[in-house]
Amino acid sequence: MKTLANLLISIIVAFWVMAIALLSVQNAAPVSLKFLTFESIQIPVGLLLAFSAGVGIIGMALLQPLWGVAGSRQSREQLEDDNEFFVDE
Repeated sequence: MKTLANLLISIIVAFWVMAIALLSVQNAAPVSLKFLTFESIQIPVGLLLAFSAGVGIIGMALLQPLWGVAGSRQSREQLEDDNEFFVDE
């Protein structure tokens, strides 16, 4: 089952890399990002997409262990609550 999950993840990442490459070739015009009063330098759309995808992948890789810790804490608390409810007298 683990190899199937790894294959699926690899296919999805490969698809996104191909889509970014295709978009970067078709849209070589430089763009600049504007946020409130800040404006970035002009960079190609493909480079911007690749940078955004990389930041997203790294961010999710860093956040997944935190979600696992929070989920295990909640399941432990729920198990303790269930044990208190079913007390034999």
